[in-house]
Amino acid sequence: MGKCRNHPDRETPYQCMKHNYFLCNECLQCSDPDIYCKFRSSCPIHFSSKKGFDKEEEKEKTEING
Repeated sequence: MGKCRNHPDRETPYQCMKHNYFLCNECLQCSDPDIYCKFRSSCPIHFSSKKGFDKEEEKEKTEING
C-alpha cells in the first residue's frame, strides 16, 4: 500500500507499475490509455477506468439514494 499521488492523506493499494505511483479510488484512471504499457494486461487501474466501473458505482448510488 502507498499514498495517493493526488491525495497524500489517503492510503491505497492501486499502484501504476509503469509510472510507479499510487492512486486512490477517486483518482483511479489510467494516465496513458492509448500508449503501450507492458503492465496493462494485469493493471487494475486501466481495467477499472476502461470498463467504467467507477461511473457505474456512482450511478447505482444515485439511483438508490434518489
